[in-house]
Amino acid sequence: MNNVAYKVREQDRQQKQQKTVRQVVRKTKRKITVGEKIVYSGFVALMLFGSVQIISNQSSLYSISEEVQSLDGKIDKQEAKNNELKLQVTELSAYDRIWTKAKELGLKLNENNVKVVND
Repeated sequence: MNNVAYKVREQDRQQKQQKTVRQVVRKTKRKITVGEKIVYSGFVALMLFGSVQIISNQSSLYSISEEVQSLDGKIDKQEAKNNELKLQVTELSAYDRIWTKAKELGLKLNENNVKVVND
């Protein structure tokens, strides 16, 4: 009879061990804790914020670059106009042209009143 009681106790121990093993298996299910959720959501929020900042900076750089290119075009046009006007000034300030205009208007050359100015 001693063996029967020992066998019953042994079976009870094995059943308890199997229950604890089942409980351990249930406990080993991986759950995301609240702290991990906060950390993950914070990381995702930072990534979204960073990507939005990068995109907004790129768009502002693009618009500024576009403005710079348009201003460069305007500067080139103005420089061309300035060069044309300088050419006209040199053509219109030629001595022969001024002398013919003066004769047309009835001016005469008085050598006593002429002063030579050098640039």
